[in-house]
Amino acid sequence: MEFKAEMCDRELYNKDLAPTDEKERTWTSYNYMALWLGMSICIPTYMMAAGLIAGGMNWKQAIFTIFLGNLIVLIPMILNGHPGTKYGINFPVFARSSFGVRGANIPAIMRAIVACGWFGIQTWIGGEAINSLIIKIIPGWSDFSLGIWISFAIFWFMNMWIVWHGMEMVKKFEGISSPILIVSSLVLLGWAIYSAHGLGPIVAQPSKFKTFGEFFAFFIPSLTGVIGFWATLSLNIPDFTRFSKNQREQIVGQSIGLPASMVFFSLVGMFTASATMIVFGEAIWDPVVLISKFNNPLVAIIGVIVVSIVTLTTNIAANVVSPAYDFTNLFPKWVDFKRGATITGIIGIIMMPWKLLADYSTYINNWLVGYSAFLGPIAGILITDYYLVRKCDLAVHDLYRLNGRYSFSNGYNWKAVGSLVFGIVLGLIGKVVPSLAVLYNYAWFVGFFASSILYYVLMKYSLDVGSYTTAETSND
Repeated sequence: MEFKAEMCDRELYNKDLAPTDEKERTWTSYNYMALWLGMSICIPTYMMAAGLIAGGMNWKQAIFTIFLGNLIVLIPMILNGHPGTKYGINFPVFARSSFGVRGANIPAIMRAIVACGWFGIQTWIGGEAINSLIIKIIPGWSDFSLGIWISFAIFWFMNMWIVWHGMEMVKKFEGISSPILIVSSLVLLGWAIYSAHGLGPIVAQPSKFKTFGEFFAFFIPSLTGVIGFWATLSLNIPDFTRFSKNQREQIVGQSIGLPASMVFFSLVGMFTASATMIVFGEAIWDPVVLISKFNNPLVAIIGVIVVSIVTLTTNIAANVVSPAYDFTNLFPKWVDFKRGATITGIIGIIMMPWKLLADYSTYINNWLVGYSAFLGPIAGILITDYYLVRKCDLAVHDLYRLNGRYSFSNGYNWKAVGSLVFGIVLGLIGKVVPSLAVLYNYAWFVGFFASSILYYVLMKYSLDVGSYTTAETSND
């Protein structure tokens, strides 16, 4: 059935929320591999690998944890990507089928706030890189108190400029930058191996865990943290798969792109940090700090350019596109994609990333596991609703109607909201009750399965699932 804008309620529709048409579906497997390469090669990936090594793992255990975590999160990534490709809808519109046309704003805003925090962090990192470049060219710049703030503003506008030009520009930027990221990572890896005359002390470092029990106690929250790293994208992946030519393109692209990119760059980070222990006498896990150690201005300039591209590719795709759509979904009459991106940028500044990064390692560890407790339940509800309740059949026009199939109770499906709250509380209770700490350590898993099961039971006993999905299919 052809999509007709005139059948939609203005409160729920604008052109940025509309399903993509045939001419917009241009993304291939390469684009999705490039997308994941661009998002995975980032400083937080570096820092996550550092956290695992610092926590006591050897490099093989750390890589296994990273690989397994990304393999697990790939499953909801592909499952949630399916409706994006099939119906051309983005994440907040997709969430309307389970949470209601108004209730969808709850998971959308939860996802958006996390993204705004990440946007601020990545933008501050990019600003630091630009600041270090200016200092290399103009040494006196380091004495200028406003230097870091001007650099931060420059990088902020670089992010905004690309997103303001729309998703096609995002696709082109990710595609062009990917070869640069691969080459620069290989160069960095080559420098590390050459400088350390091998793979270095970090690679030779044994595990600090004496027994399997000790290892397992650290492994589980670490695995949850790795899953939490991309738990955000596992929700809003329809924002990207809606542009896919077909299901095969998005499935193949993601299946290769996500695990391979994360493992590859984690290895680069480990080997590079290992080399810096020999060259500089300390393990340097921050590429911006590493660049500042080189006296050759040409190396510094190239390094800062690469770090800027690395941070831009991650920030735009992971932290601007999704909240831009989320804020658009909240106020379709007044907010389009461009304005939504601007709101994201402003909130990212208000969240003061320079303070969040003051204790970076603690922040990342608590941040990743903590917000996974909120996002796991959302993923569980979305997947259960789409595959078990609706059998992959959605009435697309009703996603844009106040009195349609997904209006539920004044626009809210309280069964979904209640299931969401239940999953979140169950995961977070381990944070405040020491004897139940295992629930927090497994927060993403606990929330995912608890909310999924409760939601399915509530929906199963409140309506005839079979006739419900059949009715939807007949309408669309």
